[in-house]
Amino acid sequence: MFSHRWGAGEPLLRDIEGRKIYDLDGTEGLAKLQKFCLLSLRRGFIWAWSDTCCIDKDSSAELQEAIGSMFSWYHRSSLTIAYLSDVSDTASLASSVWFKRGWTLQELLAPPTLVFYMQDWSLALNSDANNHKTDPTMLEEVQKATGVAVRHLKHFCPGMDDARSRLNWAACRRTTRAEDVAYSLFGIFKVHLPVLYGESAENALGRLLVEII
Repeated sequence: MFSHRWGAGEPLLRDIEGRKIYDLDGTEGLAKLQKFCLLSLRRGFIWAWSDTCCIDKDSSAELQEAIGSMFSWYHRSSLTIAYLSDVSDTASLASSVWFKRGWTLQELLAPPTLVFYMQDWSLALNSDANNHKTDPTMLEEVQKATGVAVRHLKHFCPGMDDARSRLNWAACRRTTRAEDVAYSLFGIFKVHLPVLYGESAENALGRLLVEII
């Protein structure tokens, strides 16, 4: 599975449906998707999943199911590849906007196996570990960037335990759609609530806090 910051020209389901992605060109988002698929193939996988084009966003029912299931999908993945498009070999890992986005919090916590790649698709911190959640140096860097304790980075259990800390992890993160500030936390708190775009961030957070309380 792919974890990344959305950029310009991300291909949607309708852009690739019934077509070979390697025959397409024209956008940065498509080139990124192709790189991700090739990397997955080199790692021995024949199936790869990206949120940009593997969800039919024209279907409200499918979108609702995807948001409610996202945490478990990442948790069940054999490998999650996190692409830090704004981190070069000389930049700090913590400077990446990936660590400032709402949805990437669960994409960090849920997968048992996670590997970070930098802008040029080389491994972050030159770490060749098959799982960066087992690399002490990488875990230290990620803890500094997120405030999440190493024990949670290595083995996270969704639920209501220590709810204040979990809310703090998300406090400085941002989402494009206001309501996603709450929706992106549903999996972390292990709650199942309706997704109602247009309700406002305040209402969405209010419903989540009621469940937590």
